[in-house]
Amino acid sequence: MKRKGEKIGWAAGWMGGFIWVIILSMIFLVQGRWLIAVLGLLIVVAAALAILLCAPWRYPNTPYWKLMLGPYAVFFISVAWAVWAYGGIYGLGLNWWNFLWLLPVLIPFGTLSTRKWSDFDEK
Repeated sequence: MKRKGEKIGWAAGWMGGFIWVIILSMIFLVQGRWLIAVLGLLIVVAAALAILLCAPWRYPNTPYWKLMLGPYAVFFISVAWAVWAYGGIYGLGLNWWNFLWLLPVLIPFGTLSTRKWSDFDEK
């Protein structure tokens, strides 16, 4: 198990980004909003699959930004799910400018850019 810490960091870091979906799904479950709760849990399953299937050690010569597309896609789907669950953008009292707060989430695309898992292998 070489680079075990990095593997844990990838999996736990991404799953940590989806804990809020699990919590929100449980709240909807308690409220009796079954459809929304089940959809949220399905998003969590999709996130886990995306995280594991796009793991960089599975594709060591693929740039990180390409591997992050899967988990990021599920993340943005989860944001859309949460907005929909609470009545839409205007139902929440939001406007389109509020979504600019999601831009910092994209910072890893710039910082990791073309790096690959194999760049950090022992030589």
